[in-house]
Amino acid sequence: MKKLKIDFDEIQKAAEDTERNAFDYFLDTETGDVIVLSQDIIVRAEQTLEEAYDEDMADFDEVHFDEVTEIPDWMEDEVELALNIFLHDKDRYERIPERIHSNGYSAMKEFSDTIENLQLKEHLLAILDGKGAFRRFKDALEPYPKERKKWYGFNAAFAKKDIEKWLKTIGVEAE
Repeated sequence: MKKLKIDFDEIQKAAEDTERNAFDYFLDTETGDVIVLSQDIIVRAEQTLEEAYDEDMADFDEVHFDEVTEIPDWMEDEVELALNIFLHDKDRYERIPERIHSNGYSAMKEFSDTIENLQLKEHLLAILDGKGAFRRFKDALEPYPKERKKWYGFNAAFAKKDIEKWLKTIGVEAE
């Protein structure tokens, strides 16, 4: 198993972006870096591929472009990185998966059980059902800075366990 220095906070932030409307996230399994690609860059990379590939290309491992497509200078490096992630070095990069909702729910429930303020504890447990539970949970902790701070630490520790499990599935052990 490969040992890498891992930034758990960065991976947790990526995993908690469950919508992936604006960005997608990849782990560089050689450096441990988290790569963030905007959807604009991903779309531009896909367009570049569509415009530049030979139509009769059978083997996508050997990509040859018919023509060089025009990419704005400020996008070139990121589009090139996206192309490497999707084509040339795809074994090097692993897409960081979204956090499983049930794991987040379990973290909120376990944390709620640790709350000594019975009124707050009951309120937190009551709001866990249904859509929007994550937002309601955070909002409910807003007037309680001490408990909110504890929640973020508890959630980070809970997420770290999930991240370590995922890393093992891709052959990586955190240093």
